[in-house]
Amino acid sequence: MTIDEIIDFVERLSGGLAFRPEPGDGSPEISWGDVFFYYAPDGVVPEATQPFATIVTKNYPGDESSRLDRPDTFRVNVAAGKKEFIGRTGHAPREQAVDADPGVTDAVIAHPVHGPAAWLAVVNPGRRTDEAVRGLLRAAHQRARARHERRTGPAPGR
Repeated sequence: MTIDEIIDFVERLSGGLAFRPEPGDGSPEISWGDVFFYYAPDGVVPEATQPFATIVTKNYPGDESSRLDRPDTFRVNVAAGKKEFIGRTGHAPREQAVDADPGVTDAVIAHPVHGPAAWLAVVNPGRRTDEAVRGLLRAAHQRARARHERRTGPAPGR
């Protein structure tokens, strides 16, 4: 999967919004070039809401173990939820466990930093993880939508 394929997939989900920080939009420079996915039925990045998934294209301070400084390397990060996290990793999010090498490609692993919050990650998703990534994104989108509707009520037309 390419970054553009992932963005297209999420944007086809009802209310799926891809925010791509860039110079001049007030976002921190380190985030430029990355992508943040929100449930936003009005097409506006919601305030005080975390994204349900991200794509990062570079190492962040304290998050270098995926080695995103390699050419053409990116990581998809998804808020998977506890049940899905356990199903994919075999352990609870807050349990210390030795997962796969955080730089391994095309494998679903616990996020190297945000695993304790039940986030999963895939570096350079490919044939082995294409369907898993789509399923994780779809489920994370549905949870974000449900949270939004609990706060605001169902979207018009539902």
